[in-house]
Amino acid sequence: MPISRIAIGNLGEATKPDALKSALAEFICMIFFVFPAEGCVILFSKLIISKETTAMMIAISISHGFPLFVAVAVGLNISGGHVNPAVTFGAFVGGHITFVRSILYWIAQLLGSVSAIYLLKFATNGLEVTAHPPASPWHAVLYEIILTFLLVYTYYATTLDPKRGKMGIIGPIAIGLICSANILSGGTAFGAAMNPAMSFCQAVISKIWTNHWVYWLGTFVGGAIAGSIYQTIFIDKNTDEELPTINYIRI
Repeated sequence: MPISRIAIGNLGEATKPDALKSALAEFICMIFFVFPAEGCVILFSKLIISKETTAMMIAISISHGFPLFVAVAVGLNISGGHVNPAVTFGAFVGGHITFVRSILYWIAQLLGSVSAIYLLKFATNGLEVTAHPPASPWHAVLYEIILTFLLVYTYYATTLDPKRGKMGIIGPIAIGLICSANILSGGTAFGAAMNPAMSFCQAVISKIWTNHWVYWLGTFVGGAIAGSIYQTIFIDKNTDEELPTINYIRI
C-alpha cells in the first residue's frame, strides 16, 4: 500500500543543493504558469462582454492548459514539474517525495504564484485580479476532488510511472490537455480550480478568502486518491523508484 511508503525525511534534506534547486524550479514554474494564465483571463474578460459565454470558457481553458504544459515541461527534469501543491501531495502519498521536500515545494509554489500575480498587476498597471469564491462549497469540493483526481492520475501515468518509457514532451502535453478539458467540463463554473496555489495568490491579491478551504481540501483529497490508486494498482514494486533520501519513517 502507498501509505507504507510514506517517508518524512529529515531536516537536513531541506538544505541539500538538489532539494533547493528543485524548490527554485517549482518557484519559477509557478511564474511560467500563473503569469500568462491570469494575464489571459484579464485580457479575455475585457474583450468578451459576457464572462459566462462559451467563448470565455474556451479562452480560460486554453489560457491555463498551454502555460501549464510549458511549466511542466521546463520543470520536469529538475523538480518533476509539479506546479501544484495537490500534485506534490499526491506524489507524497505514493512515496515519490518525502514530506520535508514536499514542504519546500509547497512554500516555493505559493511564493511563486504570489510573485507572479503581483508582477502581473504591476505589468498591467493595476488591472484587477480577483478571487471567485464558490457559491456552493461542498459541490465545489466534489468538483475539486474529481478534477484533481484526473489531473494527478495523468501526472502519475505520464511522469511518475517508471514503466512510462521515453514519453518526452507527450507527458506535459497530456497534463496541459487534461487541465483544459477539466475547465471545459464546468469546473470553473462551480468554483473548482484544481490548484490551491493559484487560488491562494488570487485570494492574497484580492483579499477575498471566502470558502478558501475548499481549494485545499478538495484538491488534496483528489490528489491523494489518485496517488493511492495508481501507486497500488498500476506501479510494479519491482520497478518502483526510490525516494531521494535514506531516512524513512514507515507508517
